[in-house]
Amino acid sequence: MTQFFTAEGKFVPVTLLECGPCEVLQIKSTEKDGYEALQFGFSKIEKKNKVKKTAKGKEYRYIKEERIEGENQLKLGDKVDLSIFKEGEKVKVSGISKGKGFQGSMKKWNFSGKGASHGVKHEHRVIGSIGGRFPQRVVPGKKMPGRMGGERTSVKNLRIAKIDVENNILAIRGAVPGRKGTLLEIRG
Repeated sequence: MTQFFTAEGKFVPVTLLECGPCEVLQIKSTEKDGYEALQFGFSKIEKKNKVKKTAKGKEYRYIKEERIEGENQLKLGDKVDLSIFKEGEKVKVSGISKGKGFQGSMKKWNFSGKGASHGVKHEHRVIGSIGGRFPQRVVPGKKMPGRMGGERTSVKNLRIAKIDVENNILAIRGAVPGRKGTLLEIRG
């Protein structure tokens, strides 16, 4: 993340994203595949010995398939770049959130914990009772300590602040999911 000032002098926090051109690798049709979709490739692998046998012919590090409805203007081998976006447009950004490891119930589920007096000893941050008498087991979905983060999340209604088509850099107002180097999906 970084920041810049607008022409009016307002402070704007932004996240800079490298949105390299994606190439159309495959066009799936209803007749052949049973559904309509486009397959995109991002981040071309330069060394040919690094390409796995299952990915021969694709030679891209990241391959993503997007279903489409209606007519398709893209052809095989076309490049999709930042020219499809406009400044001020709202987008939805999805990605894998930062992993936070094993966390207790207070951090993970925002539990308040127990009081600090009146006989509470060594139990300030515990979750308390985890079940009643009847099912005589822990009900699935019970909010308990465990691993936190590292799951797919989306942030909606983020505005595009600036677009640099030459350097493939997109400046989005606000924060996006994940750490540095996370692969993100941006939908207009």
